[in-house]
Amino acid sequence: MHLIETEITLREAADYSFENTTMNALAATNRNFKLAARLLGLDSKLEKSLLIPFREIKVECTIPKDNGTLASFVGFRVQHDNARGPMKGGIRYHPEVDPDEVNALAQLMTWKTAVANIPYGGAKGGIGCDPGELSISELERLTRVFTQKIHDLVGVHTDVPAPDMGTGPQTMAWILDEYSKFHGYSPAIVTGKPIDLGGSLGRDAATGRGVLYATEALLNEYGKSISGQRFVIQGFGNVGSWAARLINENGGNIVAISDVTGAIKNDNGIDIPSLLKYAKEHKGVKGFDGGNPIDPQSILVEDCDILIPAALGGVINKENANEIKAKFIIEAANHPADPEADEILARKGVVILPDIYANSGGVTVSYFEWVQNIQGFMWEEEKVNNELKTYMTKGFKDVKEMCKTHNCDLRMGAFTLGVNRVARATVLRGWEA
Repeated sequence: MHLIETEITLREAADYSFENTTMNALAATNRNFKLAARLLGLDSKLEKSLLIPFREIKVECTIPKDNGTLASFVGFRVQHDNARGPMKGGIRYHPEVDPDEVNALAQLMTWKTAVANIPYGGAKGGIGCDPGELSISELERLTRVFTQKIHDLVGVHTDVPAPDMGTGPQTMAWILDEYSKFHGYSPAIVTGKPIDLGGSLGRDAATGRGVLYATEALLNEYGKSISGQRFVIQGFGNVGSWAARLINENGGNIVAISDVTGAIKNDNGIDIPSLLKYAKEHKGVKGFDGGNPIDPQSILVEDCDILIPAALGGVINKENANEIKAKFIIEAANHPADPEADEILARKGVVILPDIYANSGGVTVSYFEWVQNIQGFMWEEEKVNNELKTYMTKGFKDVKEMCKTHNCDLRMGAFTLGVNRVARATVLRGWEA
């Protein structure tokens, strides 16, 4: 029974991606950083030092395969910045993991943790492998060898990994066990663990719940609430399904939803509890009889008040931006809108709540998990959710303040907020010493 559960956990791991980001985010992150540095008037030497990573680790992980042959995989960990606290970021298992990508994603985590105002820096890691091609025992051996190679360079107060694409709670359990062999029992070494090993209640729903709180904060600015608004959600994985469930519970009317299997629409509102049950049984939304099937390509341009892209990056681009009918876009995915689309949507008066803030609920509750592990005192789920709401609400106010100060949109408000916090911590610590 245990093995079956483990297999399911790993198969669903891509869905579990906590701090997941796509390749398209790389150029956009650098562009946004440079714009923010200009708005803040950062010294050019300081600007350069903020971009250079603290440490880059590359290790060879050789394991015996089940058939007796040896296989070698390359593992990376880029530790970008620790001015504000231990570095934080996911570990992904994917065939296309490469140092440039990991580097940029580590940088993005530095700004994201600063926007969330949690005491972390940024990191990212991964192993170049296809988890679908490896057995459970091979994945376990690979994870343990990787941990053995980097255990003295990560730590509870140094660098705290988390799951990402192709990894999940089981991967974190193996890292925790292997690390503890060297350093004694250390549950705070990773977040996104199984509840039985010190994982936090409310972690599974955290990114989706953060999206709910972020949306509430934005609508509040316009004298609106979730109730009665018409939503379209692209993506029905971990984040999209939780966002749908919570928005529905708060009176929001979800009129269209898509996932990798297909897309459905119901102008009167989709029955979310029934869809959640159906999608679990049928591995997707395709064929659900509570809505009409539509072309998944049209999901982003369906008529609605609020569009929530919660799937891949780069889906909103110059080709479809003009046809988007939503008044608000909440970026639950990482980098769903290209810079060209940003400009088109701004001209149309569409308000975009940027990913760097909107989907930070996951890393915020990862922080709560770390705090609970260090204290050795676990919180009730209600406390986790209340604390998350406090952080998301305060985060929105802080972003709005930067928008007023620099006369910029919400995306630049979030980037100037994050970069400014890291720059201030860096200067206070004496970066030129």
